[in-house]
Amino acid sequence: MTTIATAPYEELAATLRGDLVLPSDPDYDAARAVYNGAIDRRPSAIVRVRDTADVVGCVKFARAHDITIAVRGGGHNAGGLGIADDALVIDFASLRSTTVDPEHHTVRVDAGCTWADVDHATVPFGMAVPCGFLGSTGVAGLTLGGGVGYLARRFGLTVDNLLSADVVLADGTLVTANETSHPDLFWALRGGGGNFGVVTSFTFRAHDIGEHGVIIGGPVLYDLADTPDVLRWYRELLPSLPEELSGWFGLLTIPPAPPFPEELWGRKACGIVWCYTGPHDRADEVLEPVKSYGTPLVVGLQPMPHNILQTAFDALYPAGMQWYWKADFFSEISDEAIEVHVRYGQTLPTPFSTMHLYPIDGAAARVPAEATAFGYRDGGWAGVIVGVSPEPADLDGMSRWAKDYWSDLHPTSAGGAYINFMMDDEGQDRVRASYRDNYDRLARVKAKYDPENVFHVNQNIRPAR
Repeated sequence: MTTIATAPYEELAATLRGDLVLPSDPDYDAARAVYNGAIDRRPSAIVRVRDTADVVGCVKFARAHDITIAVRGGGHNAGGLGIADDALVIDFASLRSTTVDPEHHTVRVDAGCTWADVDHATVPFGMAVPCGFLGSTGVAGLTLGGGVGYLARRFGLTVDNLLSADVVLADGTLVTANETSHPDLFWALRGGGGNFGVVTSFTFRAHDIGEHGVIIGGPVLYDLADTPDVLRWYRELLPSLPEELSGWFGLLTIPPAPPFPEELWGRKACGIVWCYTGPHDRADEVLEPVKSYGTPLVVGLQPMPHNILQTAFDALYPAGMQWYWKADFFSEISDEAIEVHVRYGQTLPTPFSTMHLYPIDGAAARVPAEATAFGYRDGGWAGVIVGVSPEPADLDGMSRWAKDYWSDLHPTSAGGAYINFMMDDEGQDRVRASYRDNYDRLARVKAKYDPENVFHVNQNIRPAR
């Protein structure tokens, strides 16, 4: 394999519009940093691409010199899969434009965009694309993994709203994948991760939400001791709610900052963050059950633009913190699972550590499992256990907590996990389980478009042989 000492990067630099960053450059350490501060990898070069031609040039150069390719969109991936040791990193940070078509309810998005960029473009038109739960999350990574978010019950996953994607393949060819052009590739991109090529832009369907983009949302928090009752109520209530209302459950520590009452700062709690996107004249009726249940510590529901809810937790989790994640899919929240949640909720290892259950039902569950690569369509939840701290010294302890929590909870799971929540050390069996019956078809598509497994810095799907 070509090394940094022998790769003729000056030849690549001469062909680029973008910037080439090498280990000898003063901004190398900043350029290689990703969202998860626990990731410390040293690529052989980073190219901040400026256009699709730069991407084509990087892919062809890396292939010619047998250099590993890593692709960085938002750099938000928990496992740091936008970067790799000794790799050529194709970095999209300089490509963040969006183009909205209000008449046809579409938006074209560059692969370097975050969801905050997309909301900035669409919410002024009263529209949104189903996405995740943080504005700082990258569009590319979240989309290619599936896209579970606040709007999934009403409008489906992000991949259910993907209309087309421009893709640079392993041989340097640029293609557009949609329902009529390369439909097998389009199927695979909708949940199959970065296994099939470098996506340079996405076109999404956008939806009218709320009142001119204003939704009603926010947290309802309860005492940690209420966790068993809240979870039993939540698991029964959620499927009965109108699809304009969704909410994810979490175990958390109340942040020491407004708008939370000072007397609650630092208190362990459980809670649900709700998002209602329907007509405001029906809001009181729809939200009454979630406001009136139990004895909440905080009822934080209020009207706000969709992008305000989408970015509500961004300041709490800035880039550079230490992260360790474990994840599973769940078909139900069983009594056995509730016992595990109660036990580990009492021992949250840091103020930032948490556990979330994100619903996959309603519109997301009505899509047939075989319609996209994202095959978990039974209804249920994507669960994630997250150890987080700004302090590197906390990493070992919170990682052990997350692993132990996951080990005790996993027997209650449906098997497999949302690939966007998986770290990079979980193995092929977990990847296969996460795609269920779609895995073999994905392996065949991989063999067609990337038979040599050029794009393997991901939750890897190996080419069928």
